[in-house]
Amino acid sequence: MSLFDKLKQIKLVRAVVYFVVGLFTYPGFAIINRIKIEGTEHIKDLPRKNVLFVSNHQTYFADVIMFLHIFCAVKWRKQNKLGIPYYLLNPFTKVHYVAAEETMNGSFISRLFKLAGALTVKRTWRSEGKEVRRGLDPSDTRKIERALNNSWVITFPQGTTKPFAPGRKGTAYIIKQTQPVVIPVVINGFWRAFNKKGLKFKKTGSILTVKFKEPLAIDYNSPAEVILEQVMDAIEQSKKFMMKGRHHLMNAIDK
Repeated sequence: MSLFDKLKQIKLVRAVVYFVVGLFTYPGFAIINRIKIEGTEHIKDLPRKNVLFVSNHQTYFADVIMFLHIFCAVKWRKQNKLGIPYYLLNPFTKVHYVAAEETMNGSFISRLFKLAGALTVKRTWRSEGKEVRRGLDPSDTRKIERALNNSWVITFPQGTTKPFAPGRKGTAYIIKQTQPVVIPVVINGFWRAFNKKGLKFKKTGSILTVKFKEPLAIDYNSPAEVILEQVMDAIEQSKKFMMKGRHHLMNAIDK
């Protein structure tokens, strides 16, 4: 186990990282931009382990940081709002998030943010601009399964910030294997407010939306393809939603 892996297991270390990162990012979410949160009633009474959050993805870091803010706020019994961030004094740290290894090793800031609970995987199909891999490495799968044994895990089935990209079967296999509570999340506005990394502003005054849906009713004995389709529908990234988006765009152009 690396030094980073050892450090991120220490609750105090993670709490300090949450406090520092949360303090610096709060103004960008709640003051410079506006945040609209829905559905926190679906997460306030969840068990403290074997819960998998599946979400679409719009930036490398801002999406995850927002989730951490919300989880901490919910711990302090806030509903569908952040309010004053005193929740950072005693944050909710029983959560991990799945991130591409190449992304998390890219800079000092990303390496520091690994301490917030990153599960680095090699599932990205591009490394240094070259196509090198598809799907999840078995060791990466085991890493996620171990994290689910004692915490919540956030994952992005598409593995990319590109909208309506196909989902990865690795997520479905993990769901079949661990049978977690699966909470779909739909986010929007982050691509407009932040750059791709989610660390710099592109446009201020943007509305950032985060919607938590009810836990999915999943037949864990279903084929992985069926489970993945259910997940992609729930996070509104399936072909059905892609066609709906195109339809709205065409209507807007006609007007």
